[in-house]
Amino acid sequence: MSIDQGSALELGDIQAAALQPRPTPYAGFYLALRIDDRRQGRELLRRLTPVLDSVASFDPERQVSLAVALSFQGLKALGVPEESLATFPEEFREGMAARAEYIGDVGESAPENWEGPLGSNDVHLILAGLAPDAARLETVLLLARDALRDLPGVVAIWQQEVHVGPDEKEPFGFRDGIGQPAIEGTGIPGTNPYEEPLRAGEFVLGYKDETHGIAPVPQPAVLGRNGTYVAFRKLHTRVADFRQYLRDRAKDPADEELLAAKFVGRWPSGAPLTLTPDKDDPELGADPERNNAFMYGDDPEGLKCPVGAHARRMNPRDAVVTGEVRLHRMIRRGTTYGPPLAKGVLEDDGTDRGIMFAFVGAHLDRQFEFVQRQWVNDGKFIGAPAEKDPLVGVNDDGGFTVPRQPIRRRFKGLPPFVVNRGGEYCFMPGLSALRWIADLDT
Repeated sequence: MSIDQGSALELGDIQAAALQPRPTPYAGFYLALRIDDRRQGRELLRRLTPVLDSVASFDPERQVSLAVALSFQGLKALGVPEESLATFPEEFREGMAARAEYIGDVGESAPENWEGPLGSNDVHLILAGLAPDAARLETVLLLARDALRDLPGVVAIWQQEVHVGPDEKEPFGFRDGIGQPAIEGTGIPGTNPYEEPLRAGEFVLGYKDETHGIAPVPQPAVLGRNGTYVAFRKLHTRVADFRQYLRDRAKDPADEELLAAKFVGRWPSGAPLTLTPDKDDPELGADPERNNAFMYGDDPEGLKCPVGAHARRMNPRDAVVTGEVRLHRMIRRGTTYGPPLAKGVLEDDGTDRGIMFAFVGAHLDRQFEFVQRQWVNDGKFIGAPAEKDPLVGVNDDGGFTVPRQPIRRRFKGLPPFVVNRGGEYCFMPGLSALRWIADLDT
């Protein structure tokens, strides 16, 4: 059963973390819990729900939030009835680890190499908190600790601290999180004035999507309505390997910076190659009104931004590719963990650093999984079947082409610069759904 809510989004029932942009800078955490006692798990939800912000109640001045997401195993552990569990999509019921080969988590990124307990049946509930600084984040942690008080049947099994600095740069040294879609009915602006707002059903269950239909809503309606799916991934970054690879193939430091930008699709400042193809422009990169105001249609050959560059693969915009871009658009949240590798260092220091990635959308299969399989790990959609995403693709001696006149540049022997250390598919219920689960009596 689907629900046609028309265009009136129930913003007071949607968790703020699903749609609200994050502050800059910010500190945060991910906390994974195992539920050994379903009644105590429900009591945790009963305590948490009153302190969770909705999109409507979110305070943009305070910018402090807490979010709750549940894995399929978590829904089972909480006692959600079998007839309701069966209404969730297959990919969610199976979980990320079971679908690893399908989405390209192979080799070093295969589940047998993941950081425990990620990928196991023990990850039931994930709490995610964030605040503009560590001091205000402590208030979020206190809320979580207070909710867990005297509930021995709910066990914390994994925690990851995350952060984003004022420059918003990820471990490779590039400004991140720039491109986000506008969503009809939210009042939250997108970052590209040339992109029409997407229908709410692409991101929230119970509303029309870009196909003019409505995705199946888990039943009963109160459980599925206003929920969304989240794919969490801990992505370890091999920054020293990336720097060394470029150093070995660049003619000089300026060429090294250019090659890095060609791989990413943007300069370190965040300035897009499409608008400034020859050199970085920090003023443009820092301007939220301009740094994402572009399309790719006037650069079909990729002379400004390579068609296989990371940013262009993740969102081809108006470029001619195989597939309808708007059906695969997604909210992407990238959060840094670990300290940065000192500038200029070309040897790995043994420190774990990377990105906690979170996809948010109503369609795990045609959004997150499609992008992973087709746009990240297959080059057919851009006419280069043998090439994968040069930054995050499953590269094992892979290649990358930089179009150039009169002669293109081709790079071979790409190692994996990013390795998945674990993740999970979760469902982020609406607030009414959390109350419904908390009130189950079986």
